[in-house]
Amino acid sequence: MEVVSMREKPEYTERAIDFWHEIWGGGAKKPERRFYFRDTIERSFITQSGLPSYYMGLENGEIIGCVGLITSDFMACCDLWPWLCGLYVDDNHRGRGLGGLLMDRVKQDAKKLGFSHLYLCTDHTGYYEKYGFHYLFSTYDFLGESGRVYEFTQNAQGI
Repeated sequence: MEVVSMREKPEYTERAIDFWHEIWGGGAKKPERRFYFRDTIERSFITQSGLPSYYMGLENGEIIGCVGLITSDFMACCDLWPWLCGLYVDDNHRGRGLGGLLMDRVKQDAKKLGFSHLYLCTDHTGYYEKYGFHYLFSTYDFLGESGRVYEFTQNAQGI
């Protein structure tokens, strides 16, 4: 297993767009949402700020996981950034540590960009705490759905 930035493997762009759209955009049921994933992934190649950034978990050339580092996760708390978003590991590859590897890469890159904090929003409890995230509060997204906001604080010695 390896974790790579989309910037390191642009030849995976179409496959990554398909993967993100299938997992997070509704796939064939919501074909119009594929445009969003195309735009945001392609824009990540030309950003001057380093954000957004998208990552893939690969095994033998197959995309088996993904995660992003973005400026906003569509939550009401727009004063916080950057956000870890879209963490996903294919069901057949769970339990082997890829989720942790994906999060580690995002933490490292956020730190390189000068961020001392990293946020995420989820409805999961118990998982992200294992990776150093601490619950802050609940909030709402633009659809009115609630989510739990977590924070990771970088330390001076590393992640």
